Amino acid sequence: MSILSWVNSPKDIKKLNTDELNDLCAEIRELLISTVSKTGGHLASNLGVVELTVALHKVFNSPVDQIVFDVGHQCYTHKILTGRKNEFSTLRTEGGISGFTRPVESEHDIFSSGHSSTSISAAVGLARAKQIKGEKGKVIAVIGDGALTGGLAYEALNNSGNDNSNLIVILNDNNMSISRNVGSMAKNLTTIRTSPRYVTFKSKIQRGLARIPKIGTQISRTFTYINSKIRKKIYHATFFEDLGFRYYGPIDGHDIDALIDVLKAAKAHNHSVLINVNTVKGKGYNPAEKNPTQFHGIGKFDINTGEPKSSGKNFSSTFGETICKFAEHDGRICCVTAAMAEGTGLCEFADKYPQRFFDVGIAEQHAVTFSSGLAKNGMIPVFAVYSTFLQRSYDQLIHDIAMQGLKMIFAVDRAGFVGEDGESHQGVFDTAFLNSVVGLTIYAPSFYNELGAMLYESIYKTDGASAIRYPRGNERYMPENYEYNHQSYSVFGDRSAENCIVTYGRLFSECYQAYENLDNTCLVKLNKIKPIDENVINELKRCKDIYFYEEGIRSGGIGETFASILLENNIKAEFHHIAVNDEFIRQASVDSQLKHYKMDCQSIIEEVGK
Repeated sequence: MSILSWVNSPKDIKKLNTDELNDLCAEIRELLISTVSKTGGHLASNLGVVELTVALHKVFNSPVDQIVFDVGHQCYTHKILTGRKNEFSTLRTEGGISGFTRPVESEHDIFSSGHSSTSISAAVGLARAKQIKGEKGKVIAVIGDGALTGGLAYEALNNSGNDNSNLIVILNDNNMSISRNVGSMAKNLTTIRTSPRYVTFKSKIQRGLARIPKIGTQISRTFTYINSKIRKKIYHATFFEDLGFRYYGPIDGHDIDALIDVLKAAKAHNHSVLINVNTVKGKGYNPAEKNPTQFHGIGKFDINTGEPKSSGKNFSSTFGETICKFAEHDGRICCVTAAMAEGTGLCEFADKYPQRFFDVGIAEQHAVTFSSGLAKNGMIPVFAVYSTFLQRSYDQLIHDIAMQGLKMIFAVDRAGFVGEDGESHQGVFDTAFLNSVVGLTIYAPSFYNELGAMLYESIYKTDGASAIRYPRGNERYMPENYEYNHQSYSVFGDRSAENCIVTYGRLFSECYQAYENLDNTCLVKLNKIKPIDENVINELKRCKDIYFYEEGIRSGGIGETFASILLENNIKAEFHHIAVNDEFIRQASVDSQLKHYKMDCQSIIEEVGK
């Protein structure tokens, strides 16, 4: 009988010895690989934290002790150990469990996640609340070295060190070069310092010294000062120690015994603690260890070979190929990414033009302001970023780009529905917040050739900043003999029709197929969605009903702007706005999401044809 079969909660883990815990880790890895090969998901990061997660639940008592996973894409083992083992096969499927932590799923998911660098800030708040209310339990923030490149993480560290006796930060380092302690002396000292007995004994000594009349306090301060200096010299921990943390590490993140020892020490501490843990991304699965980037977020794949079951041309790769062609003839073009070179199709650009390629880490705010500097000195920066992550740089977009009147291109990837990644990753808000930015031009290609053409227009024919928003994955149905007219909009069908469908981007494919099956209906395709060309109003004067389909949030979106233009021009047609209402979008396939929001071909036929 397998160990995992009877592990149904963190309480069960506490009964296991070291050998059993290692066997449990092996079984968890098998389950992770098997499941993700069928559902897709974040594999490499999850394989890397199996032992760490098991050790956390061995030592701490969730949910009294609260564990906050940064980003949350490494929480699969946590989900398995906290009562969701039997549901794990539904990972990232419609109605199934999320690929990120979600409090609605379990009391053990204390904080909803999906975006990077938030864990320490949240943990500091949780820890302070516990202190105010006099509640028991530690708060543990688990953050990776990649997430630590985000500025929010440093703001939180700066605000957290000295005053949080119940705060533990675990830095999971699987890539960054942090100096390791060298020699047997350092190794032995680490062993001593991570002993709970040592921590308790040291605290008693310091308290005892402080009670000695007149000289006790000074002796205690001197003791602490000397101890700090020695610690900094040996452990190279100056940065974290200066922020007020007790630093332990580096610790082998795949050594169960070492992890348990250091976590017990941290638990016994009455001071903020930071533990540096070294792990291997993709641990235990050779293809993932060899290529952790590919297996960071992967679709369905063949377990035996590690090869993805679907690949080929998509909008991201098309963008990457096209920008390389432009850069070949224009030395001003630079590309910027926030730790998403592969996801945004920029690997080829990075190889060909390394001096004009900048990966700034998970730092979208910095990426935009950095780009403003490039633009100010005559370069043409192109920032390739997922729609959901562009949200983080709204202030910089307004203050450092638009207000300065600078030329910059935002290649907004994963715009609209993104499917199985769930609430935190849907690209439905960019239309609303970009629509409000003064002087920004927004293009919405429906097909690969349009993406290339609009990229050219944004670089060479558009003043100021531009955004080109395009969806995840492949282009959809293209009408026979369709050609992009290089105009701000296109009209299909009889302009005197009583019904008119207006749309943009990916939804054009669904709307066109519906249009082909409807009578007395014309179709308007917006190629440039900001500013809207008001000449389009002339095409709508005879319409009785206008149906605006938008793969974005209703409030503040393009449809609302379009409706205001109709009103200002005294167009009397009945306006129907089909968009995402005031809600977050649940995980499901893109096709299912389109159907749910009545944006698929059949739903359009039923709505317009009724």
